[in-house]
Amino acid sequence: MGVRKFRSVEEMPGPSRRAALDPENLRLAFGLRSIGEGFHPLKRQPSVRKFRSWDELVEWRQGQARARCGR
Repeated sequence: MGVRKFRSVEEMPGPSRRAALDPENLRLAFGLRSIGEGFHPLKRQPSVRKFRSWDELVEWRQGQARARCGR
């Protein structure tokens, strides 16, 4: 496949259009939604946390991860 050069963005072809009632569109929409949820910023409260031991820190982080996953 050869390399095509363009002088500006306006010369570049746009993405191909998908058929309006194609069942694949719904699958793609849900896939994009799940990707978007992964990029959603985490809600964090600004604060300083002190832990008495490394094990206490690890336990707190695991609890935070479980809370984010909804478990």
